[in-house]
Amino acid sequence: MAGTSVSGIGSNIDTQAIVKSLVDSERAPKQTQINNQTLKATTSLSSIGKIQAALDAFRGALDNMKTASSFSGLSGISSDEKVASVTTGNGAAAGNFSLLVTQLATASKISTKVYTDGASAVVNAGAVPSTLTIKQGTDTFDVSIPAGATLQQVRDSINSQYSNQGLSANILTDANGSRMVLTSNKTGVGSNLTLAGNSGLETGASVLATPQNAKYTLDGVAMESKSNTIADAVSGITLKLTGVSPVPASGTATPTTITVSADTATLKSAVKGFVDTYNALIKAANTETQVTTNADGSMTTGALTGDASLRSLLSSVRTELNAMGGTGQMKSLAQFGVETDQKTGLLSINDKIFDAAALTNAADIKGIFAGDTGLLARMKSATDSFAQKTTGVFAARSSSLSDSLNDLKKQQDSLDARMASLQTSLSAKYTAMDSLVARLRAQSDSIMTTLNALNNPKSD
Repeated sequence: MAGTSVSGIGSNIDTQAIVKSLVDSERAPKQTQINNQTLKATTSLSSIGKIQAALDAFRGALDNMKTASSFSGLSGISSDEKVASVTTGNGAAAGNFSLLVTQLATASKISTKVYTDGASAVVNAGAVPSTLTIKQGTDTFDVSIPAGATLQQVRDSINSQYSNQGLSANILTDANGSRMVLTSNKTGVGSNLTLAGNSGLETGASVLATPQNAKYTLDGVAMESKSNTIADAVSGITLKLTGVSPVPASGTATPTTITVSADTATLKSAVKGFVDTYNALIKAANTETQVTTNADGSMTTGALTGDASLRSLLSSVRTELNAMGGTGQMKSLAQFGVETDQKTGLLSINDKIFDAAALTNAADIKGIFAGDTGLLARMKSATDSFAQKTTGVFAARSSSLSDSLNDLKKQQDSLDARMASLQTSLSAKYTAMDSLVARLRAQSDSIMTTLNALNNPKSD
C-alpha cells in the first residue's frame, strides 16, 4: 500500500521505531528551548502591543481634552435657539449678553439662461471642448465642457469637482424649460459668483441672490459678520445665528439673552472623562501584569509582570497625577475628591467632596488641567518617550522581540534540517544492519539445511 513502510523484515526488529526514538531524543532539548522562548516572545509581543494601543488611546484622549472647554466649568445658554445657539470655548468668562439679529448672512446664487430642451439640452454643439469659468472673489473654478455635453452633464461635472470647495449646481425645470442654478456655501459681502469663459453658459446669466452680511447688535453695539457662525465677537464664545429676532405686534424686536454661567455637572463630567481615560490605561497594565493563583496553589504571572518599561511608564503618569498644579487655592485632584485605589491604582470620584469643592473653587480645576504646565500637557509629555512610533521604549521592545522571533524561526529551520539529516543517516544504517542480518539468517538456514541433509541416513 502506498505510504506504508515496513522495517526489520530481516531482523524482526522495528528499526523505524528505533530511528524515531533516537531522533526525538536528539531533538527534544533544543526543541523545548525553542518552544519556550517562542511562546515567551510571542506572549510578550502581544502584551506590549496591547499596552501600546492603550497608551495611544490615552494620549489621543488627552489631546481631545486639551482642546475642549469642559474644564472651564462654564456653559452657554441662549434664551431663543431659533435666533442663536451658543457654545463656550477657551477664554470664556461668565456673563450675560443681549443679542438682536436683524439680518442673516446669505450666499450668492446665479442662474444660466433657460434651455427649452430641458436638462438634456446640448450646451456645447461644437466639435471641440469649451470652458465655463466660475469666479468667486479671488477663486477661479474652471469646468471643461466636452463636445456634445448636456446641461445635466455640466451640472454633474461641477458637483463632482467642486462640491468639496463649497460650490453646488442644481437644475430647475418649469414649463419654459430648464436652467442651471449655482450657489456657494460662502456667505457675506464679496462672495458674489460670476460666470465667464467660452461655453455659452455665461451668456444670459442672471443673479438670483446677492450675498449679504449678517447684521446684529450685541449689548447695544451694532456689528456685522460675513458668516452666521461668529467666533470672535465675544472672547471664548461662539454664536451661531439661526434666524432674525422676532418682532411682536408692538413693533420692537425682542432681544435674545446669551448667558454664560458655571456648570458643575459639566465640570464633573469632564473630570470623570479624565478618570475613565486614566483608568483604561491602568486596567490594560493590570491585565498584562496580574498574578493568578491556580487551583493547585501555584502562581501564573502575566506576560509583563515585573517589566521595567511598564513600571517606568506607570511611575511617570502617577508622578504627574500626584503633582500640584494651577494657580488657585486648590492645586491637586485629591482635594476635589479624586481618590486612588491602593490595590488596583484605579481612580474614582468622591461625589460629596467634589460637589463641595466645586461649589467654591470650580475655577481651580481648569488651572489643574489646562495650559502648557497643566496636568493634561504634563501627562502627554511624560509619555512621549514611551509612545514614539519608531524610537519609543515600547516600539524598541517590539522590534527586539520581533527580531528574536525571526531568529527562533531560523533556529527551528536549522533544527528541522539537522534532524531530517540525522533521520536519513540512521535509517540508512539500520536498513544496512537489517539487510546484513537477513543475509546471515539466509546463510544460517542454508548451512542448517545442508547439515540436516548430511545427518539424514540414506535408506538401502
